[in-house]
Amino acid sequence: MKTYKIALLSGDGIGRDVTAAAWAVLEKAAQSNGFSLDATSYPWSCDYYLENGSMMPVDGIETLRPFDAILLGAVGWPSKVPDSVSLHGLLLPIRKAFVQYANIRPHRLLPGVQGPLRADGFDILCIRENTEGEYSGAGGRVHQGTDNEVAVETSIFTRKGVERILRFGFEQARARSGKLASVTKSNAQKYSMVFWDEITQRLSAEYPDVEVTSYHIDAMAARMVMAPDSLDVVVASNLFGDILTDLGAAIQGGLGFAASANINPDRSAPSMFEPVHGSAPDIADLGIANPIAAIWSGAMMLEHLGEKAAAARVMASIEATTARGIGAIPGKDKTDAITASVLSALG
Repeated sequence: MKTYKIALLSGDGIGRDVTAAAWAVLEKAAQSNGFSLDATSYPWSCDYYLENGSMMPVDGIETLRPFDAILLGAVGWPSKVPDSVSLHGLLLPIRKAFVQYANIRPHRLLPGVQGPLRADGFDILCIRENTEGEYSGAGGRVHQGTDNEVAVETSIFTRKGVERILRFGFEQARARSGKLASVTKSNAQKYSMVFWDEITQRLSAEYPDVEVTSYHIDAMAARMVMAPDSLDVVVASNLFGDILTDLGAAIQGGLGFAASANINPDRSAPSMFEPVHGSAPDIADLGIANPIAAIWSGAMMLEHLGEKAAAARVMASIEATTARGIGAIPGKDKTDAITASVLSALG
């Protein structure tokens, strides 16, 4: 029997509940499809930071490297640890160290879920550059606490980084409808974003079967609201992709339905799968978090591992659950009830 080694990082807040829910579903799917999942849990979180002075041990990256994949719950508890510390201490180092440069976030309405828009026939796949750009962490502050204080944040765009995420987007578009939307703000950011546009145009010659349209970020935000069904694959920089996918989560009914994958495309290191939502400290330990985004992320993990039949069964079980109205309305159903319904649908 094939066994996959999975690192579980439940993290903070509702991350613990939704990770447990997702794992229960994934284990059952594995048993039904002739493979097994071997989990190792790590307590790295804001509580870990308060006890140890770091979000993970100094050898945390090397600890994770042998795993086939990482399943993450949520990271952050601002009242305990600043987000700038928790994010840069755990999530971003993992993405960068394992070259998880493709952040994939699907946006579509599940059966029975009513979004805020009149449109319901959209199926958008957002591809976000995940390791450089606006989240490179290059910059600093001088004269802190004085009237002359200066803060500098430098976005880093490399030819290699931009080209590889665009190629990834082109390949995804080729496998879907053949439509790619590239998002920049080149009318205002005349260096990095013009650079991105130029590489998009050059690569388009290698993909004559893909229809490419370039949008400015503000126009894309409007299009996602006014005509989401006109979009298929959307590729954007780290910051723009982050913002657009929160909008994507909103139009698909809320963050409780938004899944994501941090992919290392050449598989030289483990990829990481996580719901888009945060740790939601205000509802932590209340048992009311929607686990669907985490379960969907788990299905993406199974597909990445090559277990496509199991991934399809998990997705079908999610859809059967929401079609019955369970988990379809934010806040209506308990975490355990939604999880039980998905497990039941798995058979």
